[in-house]
Amino acid sequence: MKTIDLNCDMGESFGAYKIGMDEEVIRYITSANIACGFHAGDPLVMNKTVRLAKDHGVAAGAHPGYPDLAGFGRRKMDCTPDEIRDYLIYQISALKGFCAYHGLKMQHVKPHGGLYNACVGNEGLSRAVTEAIAAVDKDLLWVALGGTGSETAKQIANDAGIRVVFEAFPDRAYTPEGKLAPRSLPGALIKDPAKAAQQALLMAVEGKVTALDGSTITLAAQTLCVHGDNPSALELVRAIRSTLEGAGIKLMPIGA
Repeated sequence: MKTIDLNCDMGESFGAYKIGMDEEVIRYITSANIACGFHAGDPLVMNKTVRLAKDHGVAAGAHPGYPDLAGFGRRKMDCTPDEIRDYLIYQISALKGFCAYHGLKMQHVKPHGGLYNACVGNEGLSRAVTEAIAAVDKDLLWVALGGTGSETAKQIANDAGIRVVFEAFPDRAYTPEGKLAPRSLPGALIKDPAKAAQQALLMAVEGKVTALDGSTITLAAQTLCVHGDNPSALELVRAIRSTLEGAGIKLMPIGA
């Protein structure tokens, strides 16, 4: 039976400000990417989200980003690879501490937003990310964008002594180059559950996605992501899970 992971970015509330529908979405996913306080989240939210993942049998991973609370980590920042390495060691270690507190083994690390996109095609930043992961725990999986530069990512992960898994986005449009379409472009964010579910099915079964210009991009993905701050996140994960399971695909964590 074909298997795939369904992940969602979570724990992105901060203090009195609530973002996402974590308590509802958690029931439909298999892995959670938990914000670590730099782009979103705080210690109380991190603790609560790790506990939520454990209670629902969902694998937990760190979702570290740029130090950019005001921009939700989606702005470009001029950080050196050494700075990125240190920022990530700090954030990954913090979440690992909460996982240890709840007796939950952390599964993966997935950079957030601007940092995630900046790593695509940037060997220096990618190596900084893998060095940070390896420094904290070489058993942690590195989640990177599937398709563009995947062979290079495999080599970088291998050099660091860790394993990379590739990701695709049913709730995002793609450029012809295989990158995520900038959020400023019309149609970059997919809010229609039926459309997202069909894109997820194409990704899971055929390893392909249709770009904004109608061209076909080949990508091999072991995990599919829905953004937790998407207003339609709950409807999206419901539709995606139902469609994938209806096609005989089993959903399970990438580290299982």
